[in-house]
Amino acid sequence: MRTLFLLMLLGLFARAAERPNFLLILADDLTWSDLAFAGNPDVRTPHLDHLREESLWLKSMFTPATTCSPTRNALYTGLFPIRSGAYPNHAWVEDGTRSLFTHLKEAGYRVALQNKEHVGPKPSYPYQHMDGADDLTETRSFLSKDPEQPWLLVYASNDPHSPWNRGPQYDPEKIKIPPYLHDNPQTRRQRAKYYGEVSQLDQQVGNLMKLLEETDQADHTVVIFLSEQGSSFPYGGKWLLYDNGIRSTTLVRWPGVVKPGSTSSALLQYTDVTPTLLSIAGIDPSHLTVGRPLADGSDGFDGKDFTAVLKGDDQPIHSYIFAQHTTLGIYGAKEPYPMRAVRDARFKYIRNLAPENTYEIGGIHHSQPLQSWIKDAKKNPDLKRKVDFLYHRPAEELYDLENDPLEEHNLAGQPEFADTQKSLSTALDAWMKRQGDRGMATEKDARQHQDERFRKGNKK
Repeated sequence: MRTLFLLMLLGLFARAAERPNFLLILADDLTWSDLAFAGNPDVRTPHLDHLREESLWLKSMFTPATTCSPTRNALYTGLFPIRSGAYPNHAWVEDGTRSLFTHLKEAGYRVALQNKEHVGPKPSYPYQHMDGADDLTETRSFLSKDPEQPWLLVYASNDPHSPWNRGPQYDPEKIKIPPYLHDNPQTRRQRAKYYGEVSQLDQQVGNLMKLLEETDQADHTVVIFLSEQGSSFPYGGKWLLYDNGIRSTTLVRWPGVVKPGSTSSALLQYTDVTPTLLSIAGIDPSHLTVGRPLADGSDGFDGKDFTAVLKGDDQPIHSYIFAQHTTLGIYGAKEPYPMRAVRDARFKYIRNLAPENTYEIGGIHHSQPLQSWIKDAKKNPDLKRKVDFLYHRPAEELYDLENDPLEEHNLAGQPEFADTQKSLSTALDAWMKRQGDRGMATEKDARQHQDERFRKGNKK
């Protein structure tokens, strides 16, 4: 019996030694294409460009929401926002929900989150919190604390979230304005400041990768970079379900496993990240409970393990990805304007549940550069239509992403796309039912799911 116990103990130590560390780097309001390696001709991101050379680029990773809190809660729990309860911004998951931090800590990992939190409650997220956007002194101590114990560190940057007041300067006159934005001096000034913070983020990535080398942990650490939801420019993506809002540039560096410089087009979602990391750590995600049963009573992750994709098998993981947006609870929101979306490899279907209302929130509609666009639109009919669309949408939208990547031509209601629209609409209905999404009733309950500090007016 003693010999058997020793063999079991040695086996546990051997498995622990094989478990890699995890460094998850999360940007804050970064449109997926605003990186040099992703095709932006102006922004300078040398460290991320280098990371891309060493990584697998997941080109079809999507967030299930378009604001920070729902996105992060989904990423860390493997659950869609409405199911977890964290579907408005500034939201907490329901009591009893378990996260990546919970599962890995129970498996013997040391877990921490640095900088931006925006998730809760604390029992669902049992991480050590560290401050310091650019000072990695505490980070070094965490990584080096116990060489025998694997760790998870989420480095949640505050960049390039507005206000854009950090990083190197860019000349507003020397940058190109992407076609989804209106080109005027105000847009150029803000775009230049935004690029400065993208470069600031890039420097943070470089510092983290250097720290891995200095602590001799680079070869035993899985590094994942995610760009989060899109920027807060009009049509930059945030608060909208177009690809600029929900598509995330994602890099995975896993020495000895991931082929450097490779790409994958497999449809993936943030909810897939937690079960995948658990699988890499030697934990079977199908055997875990997540603390939030589905409408049918089952308890398991919404996401799927995509370890096979990381190892080079570009097999389909999902036929569809889903996303939602809740306006109530956002600064400046006036009326409910809930949005739901489903996307396959080519088409996207968006359902606006209250098209009779006016979509109006602080971040887009009450700030620059939209106010300057409104002024310019008085003499520009095309721009006026673009501005008006930010306030009013039809009940249904359908886009052919292959031929219309900027989602400018709504195909909903056109006979030749009727079958596509119907199949996507049916898939969306099934997802909403499974998630317990009651549409407008769910939207009107949103503020009950925001964290107590926000509800009491202590805005973060």
